[in-house]
Formats: sequence, structure tokens, C-alpha cells
Amino acid sequence: MPRPTREQIDDDIVETAAALFARHGFDQTSVQRIADAVGYSKTGLLHRFPTKEALQVAAVTRCADLVGAITRDVEDRPPGPARDLAVVTAVTDLALRRPGYVALMLGAVGAGPDTAVFTGLQEIAEGLFRAFAAPSEGTTERTLRVVGALGALAVTSLACGEAPAADVRPLIIATGYDALGHERTT
Repeated sequence: MPRPTREQIDDDIVETAAALFARHGFDQTSVQRIADAVGYSKTGLLHRFPTKEALQVAAVTRCADLVGAITRDVEDRPPGPARDLAVVTAVTDLALRRPGYVALMLGAVGAGPDTAVFTGLQEIAEGLFRAFAAPSEGTTERTLRVVGALGALAVTSLACGEAPAADVRPLIIATGYDALGHERTT
């Protein structure tokens, strides 16, 4: 088995940090907690990322890039069920590969302005709403359904744990799609 590249190692570290930031908050997540989660010493982790803030920026930037890619993939489609299904499918696939980023995405939807990296989190949330062609503010039915779909995707993908992705992927997609209020054709 080939050794992971530096980029793969860094991406694993950043994704783990994203999950911890989403679960515990930026202020409550220490460098030591991240180091322990990835199996590094604190010194070793700080050699790769010199500060917790650097990890925060890397996690938010990577998450924003992933959301941006999803949005670009669907932006030419008209709003509606087909576009929603494409977004739900892309977020599900990301959740199964990189659950930490999806946890951070969900956290971004509810982030307040008191968050240290609010601008980056706001960019993630707005990107998700753009992907779904939904308003990002207010309590419209569409906005609430998008929030519900994202929550459903995050929670169901995490709840599936070690289950084979091929077995749970269609169920997770159906759950997120159903939350949007569309009728399934199959």
C-alpha cells in the first residue's frame, strides 16, 4: 500500500479538525484534542499547522471550496427537483467520504456573528443555499426545508457509521430529498 502524500495527510488532519470544530466549537477545540484525534503529538501537529487559527482557516477554506464545487456543478440547472437531487447526492457522497466537512457545513448554517471565523462560515452557508437555489435568510418553507435536508444528511450519514456506503447511500439521499418536500418517482 503506497504511503499517503503530504497533501492527503494534511487533508485528513484538516477534516478531523473540521469535525471537532463542528462538534465542540472553535474555542473549545484545543490543538491537543486535534493532535490526539489524528494520532500526532501536539508538536508534530504544530509543525504542519503552526497555530489553531491556521487549522481553523484551513478547515473553513477547504469546506468552502467543497461547497463551491458542488454549487458550480449544479448552477446551470434550473431550480427544482433535479437540481435538488444533484445537490443532495453530492453532499451525501461528501458526507460518506469526509463526514467532518459535512458536520462543519451544518454548523455553518447555524453559526452566529460571534464565531471567530464567521465570514468563512457564512460563505459556506450561503454557498449551500445557492446550490439549492434557496434564500439563505428568513423562515420561508424553502429555507427551512433546505436546513432540514442538510441536517438530515449530516445526521443520517453520521448515524450510519461503519455501514457499507453502497448500502446506505440511497437511503441517505432519499432522506435528504424527502426533507425538501419532493415526491420521489421511484
